[in-house]
Amino acid sequence: MRVGKALRDNYRDKAFLMTKIDGRDKASAAKQIDESLRRLQTDRIDLVQFHEVIRMNDPDRIFASGGAIEAALEAKKAGKLRYIGFTGHKSPQIHLHMLQTADRYGFTFDTVQMPLNVMDAHFDSFEQMVLPELVKRRIGVLAMKTMGDANFLRSGIVTPLECLHYAMNLPTSVVITGCDSMRILEQALDAARTFSPLTDAEREALLAKTEKIAATGGFELYKTSQTFDSTSTHPEWLG
Repeated sequence: MRVGKALRDNYRDKAFLMTKIDGRDKASAAKQIDESLRRLQTDRIDLVQFHEVIRMNDPDRIFASGGAIEAALEAKKAGKLRYIGFTGHKSPQIHLHMLQTADRYGFTFDTVQMPLNVMDAHFDSFEQMVLPELVKRRIGVLAMKTMGDANFLRSGIVTPLECLHYAMNLPTSVVITGCDSMRILEQALDAARTFSPLTDAEREALLAKTEKIAATGGFELYKTSQTFDSTSTHPEWLG
């Protein structure tokens, strides 16, 4: 609702607007899309993503007869949204299953959002298993969990700029970072202003110093625990 207020007064056309939905069936997904439009005070959303594809059966539910994909496609046909993607943080195998399920139904996603960071590179890696597939398919790559909700910083091994620059160095379309204060916003702007492609030596040095602590996924709680699984806490959101 705050974003909706901010987009009034001719700002809407200057923004690329994205939201996410949890619904796995057509009815709940359609309701969430319309609720998003109402709250955002707009008649169109540029990108709608299926949120938290974190269970192996999520793709099958979304693409089943009467599934959420039907609501998204109808909304796109009606001009309510432009692009369709999905997000998830649990397992590269689930992401690949989502892509393969879409293939079976003759559908291609426009975007995929997933963890891409200096720790992921060492453990059950989205970078190694999913990123090459997205690049090959020319699907937009949205990098999230760039600092693991600050868990990486607590390790004392890496700095915020190192985390952001590592993700920016990958073939990503967007690197997502929280902007919950002016200090953090300035940090993100500083990362953008100072970024230049990493040399092989710089990239290898970052990976070398994170390899040991990242090996078991202990800093990637979104993969190894339910700490970040909001739809597990609220299964009713799935429909």
